Amino acid sequence: MTTEVGSSVSPGGGAKAQKRMSMVCWSSDLDRVWPQLILATTAAASGLEVNLFFTFWGLRVLQRNDKRVTGTNWKQMGESIMDRGGTDHLKLSKLHMGGAGTAMIRSLANEYKVASPTELIEMAKDLGVKFYPCQMTMELYGLSKDDFIDGLEAPLGAASFIEMACESDITMFI
Repeated sequence: MTTEVGSSVSPGGGAKAQKRMSMVCWSSDLDRVWPQLILATTAAASGLEVNLFFTFWGLRVLQRNDKRVTGTNWKQMGESIMDRGGTDHLKLSKLHMGGAGTAMIRSLANEYKVASPTELIEMAKDLGVKFYPCQMTMELYGLSKDDFIDGLEAPLGAASFIEMACESDITMFI
């Protein structure tokens, strides 16, 4: 008898619940976001239910690439100018070198046919990965649904994510 990674069989022969993975994305650094999306798509392709919770700087990953300035007051707008959102604007946390390091790693990824973060998000959505923006961070940054890419779940608070994580087989904070 064989089973898929995302499912298992109980000793009595009945199917157990689908395995779940929940992750927190708190950073918009390319070298943190990229592996998280690779793990999410791999887990989903293996049959796991995958939930991603985006908070603080990680929330900027879900921002539309063409949305430059966000917020409703000067502090929120200033923060959005300093920390531009969208997958096309992610930078390395180390060796960024004024953009040269980021350009080099993106070029290498392209050369070795590694899907971009934008492509990985689309693949993840196609595989059923659920993307949850953090409600508190949205309010803090003055972000609205119109600032984000399509296909996101309703915003969650921290308590709701913790409940989700408690019900998961795997929880990661990347």
